[in-house]
Amino acid sequence: MTKPIPFISQRFGAKLQRVALMFTVTLTALAWLSVGPASAQTSAATLTSMMSSATPLRLIVPFTPGTGIDIVARSVGPRLAERLGRPVVVENRAGASGNIGTEAVVRAAPNGSTLLVSVNTLVMNASLYPQLPFDPVKDLTPVTLTSWGQLVLVASTKSGFKTAADLVQMAKKSPGRVNYGSPGVGTPHHLSMELFKATAGVFITHIPYRGTGPALTDLLGGQIDTMFLPIHVALPHIKSGRLIALGIGSDKRHSLLPDVPTLAEAKAGNVNVEMWFGIFAPLGMAPEMVTMFNREIREILLTDEVKKAFQAQGMDPSGSTPAEFKHLVEKDAQRWSQLIKSQKISAE
Repeated sequence: MTKPIPFISQRFGAKLQRVALMFTVTLTALAWLSVGPASAQTSAATLTSMMSSATPLRLIVPFTPGTGIDIVARSVGPRLAERLGRPVVVENRAGASGNIGTEAVVRAAPNGSTLLVSVNTLVMNASLYPQLPFDPVKDLTPVTLTSWGQLVLVASTKSGFKTAADLVQMAKKSPGRVNYGSPGVGTPHHLSMELFKATAGVFITHIPYRGTGPALTDLLGGQIDTMFLPIHVALPHIKSGRLIALGIGSDKRHSLLPDVPTLAEAKAGNVNVEMWFGIFAPLGMAPEMVTMFNREIREILLTDEVKKAFQAQGMDPSGSTPAEFKHLVEKDAQRWSQLIKSQKISAE
């Protein structure tokens, strides 16, 4: 009896899925004959080799365990292993605002053994770190969107703010007096507040921390006035009354906080700072391989187990085609680039 592949159940369903996938590869190879036997044989051989490979597929997470990106990877990983019939390993390579893990994937061979699980920080870094030896937008192949996450603007109970309008009013009355925290320069929390400031036309002093934990501790203690937080991080403190929810940074309210208005509804500006999460491959991966990963991951996102895991963390599952995801990434990169330049933000 052979040993089970990591993340793969011993049910016959996994074997049948693998057989189905191999059958799909064979049919696809026959279809490619119209563009030339040599090309078809090479493509089919590449996919077949990948499907039967005992080499683990690495899902690189460029941030620490427990983050939203990590949850995406650890929800998708076991199910992808079962569907592909090969080991899948989640590897956290944190540091430099995600650039260390991202570069590892940029430098990896496009042979189907390495994928990147990332968030919109990726496109922010393209403008924040102009001296990077790679372009995080141009040097990766988008595979699929996986989910959306929302940020909520919260305030310390000691700040005196009850609404987002209160915050804007005080910031206009006394520029610089109000302060906000973030897990660091260039994080979505930081840039979301910079977008809020630019939209509302106010000046609020930025206090960067080394991570969300220390910033949240000081927010709860009243050392800082306000900040953007992922919903799943803020939720228990909002429910316990230790933080005041001022507004959702999205075009619509969130089911976990149905009574909290959007920032537009709170008359604090039309600020949409939703975070997208997605999966990328090294540049140069064969299109048929990208299509296969896209198909398998999107089917995983439709499962009830993944939906529940994501929604418990304030994320909404959402797939896309590679082309749709590429368009989203490029459009978002342009949006944040304009903000970073206009606000003269630098992480270096």
